[in-house]
Amino acid sequence: MPRSAPVDGFQLAYDRRGPGSGDAVVLLHGWPGDRTDYRDVVPLLAGTHDVVVPDLRGFGDSDRHTAHRPELYDAAAQARSVVGLIGELGLERPVLAGYDIGSRIAQAVARTYPEHVRALVVSPPLPGIGDRILDPRAQREFWYQPFHQLALAEQLLDGRPEALREYLRHFRAHWSGPAYTPDEDTLEHLVDAYSAPGAFAASIAWYRAGAGAVALSQGEKPPARADRIAVPTTVLWPEHDPLFRREWSDRLGDFFRDVTLEHVDGVGHFVPVEAPDRFAEAIRRTFCTY
Repeated sequence: MPRSAPVDGFQLAYDRRGPGSGDAVVLLHGWPGDRTDYRDVVPLLAGTHDVVVPDLRGFGDSDRHTAHRPELYDAAAQARSVVGLIGELGLERPVLAGYDIGSRIAQAVARTYPEHVRALVVSPPLPGIGDRILDPRAQREFWYQPFHQLALAEQLLDGRPEALREYLRHFRAHWSGPAYTPDEDTLEHLVDAYSAPGAFAASIAWYRAGAGAVALSQGEKPPARADRIAVPTTVLWPEHDPLFRREWSDRLGDFFRDVTLEHVDGVGHFVPVEAPDRFAEAIRRTFCTY
């Protein structure tokens, strides 16, 4: 398996499929997940596109050797590794696509390194939620983010496959849409990936760095138009995501200069897993439009 040159001491493991040149796509996974989140999306794109799917810092086969320094796992740090990989592989302005933390990292790349990105295709989280995330209904869903700040989370789950299996099963089942049944083989893969000593702790370093949606949505203010993300962006907002309600999509224009909102009916939080055809089609469309 190829690995990138180190950035901040991290190497990223990645898969690459397709012709190895031409229109490029970089797919960024979520939590709890890894690069296999895109196992059904990649075959839909690899015939015509150069598709790169990394494990993010602290996930899968990528480095996680500095979990005690959570600032090396936040959106800005993760973005540095993604941009380093783009440059190393010679990808010419790829489309960045992601959901969950992968969406946040794609947005960070577009905000800080827009010259490296053709377009974004992302699912929630997106900016504009504001303090609506603090209402009681929302907080019943976001309990896991403050829990991940506690040493107790690591003590109960890190290196404990049986406990971790039930923890990950909860999210994969509860966050998915009503017509989707999480695959047991996928769950077992994630248990293997997350249960090595230190692996779970590294995965939640994202939240310990203050990168969670709850922390970043409080007091959120729209930037000046000149400071909004200028990279053309397609937002795929699912119908049944218990974390991010559809009505929270009403302020996207305050944060993006060129944004298209599309509703994805019938699916939950894991859009590329639950609706790979729709996710791949949105990516292909960007190459015709931009």
